Amino acid sequence: MKERTYQIEAQFLSPYAVKSIETKGRQIEETPCPMRTEFQRDRDRIIHSKAFRRLKNKTQVFFSPEGDHYRTRLTHTLDVSQIARSIARCLALNEDLTEAIALGHDLGHTPFGHAGERVLNSLSNLGFSHNEQSLRVVDVLENDGTGLNLTYEVRNGILNHKKTGNPSTLEGAAVSMADRIAYVNHDIDDALRAGVLKADSIPKNIADVIGNTSRERINTLITAIVKVSDGKDKISMEKVAFDALEELRQFMFDKVYITEETKVQEETVERMLGALYKYYIDKPKTLPSLYVGLLDKYPKEQVICDYISSMSDRYAYNQFEKIFVPRTFTLD
Repeated sequence: MKERTYQIEAQFLSPYAVKSIETKGRQIEETPCPMRTEFQRDRDRIIHSKAFRRLKNKTQVFFSPEGDHYRTRLTHTLDVSQIARSIARCLALNEDLTEAIALGHDLGHTPFGHAGERVLNSLSNLGFSHNEQSLRVVDVLENDGTGLNLTYEVRNGILNHKKTGNPSTLEGAAVSMADRIAYVNHDIDDALRAGVLKADSIPKNIADVIGNTSRERINTLITAIVKVSDGKDKISMEKVAFDALEELRQFMFDKVYITEETKVQEETVERMLGALYKYYIDKPKTLPSLYVGLLDKYPKEQVICDYISSMSDRYAYNQFEKIFVPRTFTLD
């Protein structure tokens, strides 16, 4: 069955796509699977990882929203995967590789969204960036400290998915583009649901270019990528659409991401994560056994960031309460 996949890829994929048989391989050599390609195995390993499951309780934009329909880091990841696969399909790229990168790109994200990332970056002398942490999750932390041993191409795509990254494959570039398209559009939906934006809030000059609804915008932006990237050795977007997307991103920063309300929330996150960080700096042996075991190999600051960034929002709340909130004293 795997040979059939190799034949299909050789016949139908773009000359610029990464064929599964051409992977640069894993850091530790393994016996190949008789049915699945290496990229399919990577996708499955990510889906079955603990870090992937924890994404369902990590903030995307709004902290602890009251409602079942707000995005979480997990639903964001699925949105990115869907958009990236659409781009890959239109450009005849390797969908298995694209999907694996997309599903793994945010595994290292902190609780409380980018607020948590900024807080850890300011606390640790080593700095903190979620894309680097995502790679550390799959290389070191998952599977009880042995990592997932993913292929080079998936690891490179995870590390380089941010706008500032430079992925070595077109599949990685597709995920990077999809990430920006996904979060801007679904964050608009959540902001409308929360009453932060109104239906007519999006500037008309942007809506006239890329659309008034999430469906219209996503279709327009994917089409704008395919038009200028089909048959090419790099992925880009038509300039008029790209400029509108960048203007929309700036609009979201001004109206949703960085506001007086989010600053108040970020101060709360800073106090909570700051207290946890200092507690574990002073008492590193109280960390769970996995992380205590890492203290012999890595700097203490790194291991504490490993633990705190792994937390879901709910788990971080509970740990803070467990350590710092006095319990009621009762007599039998």
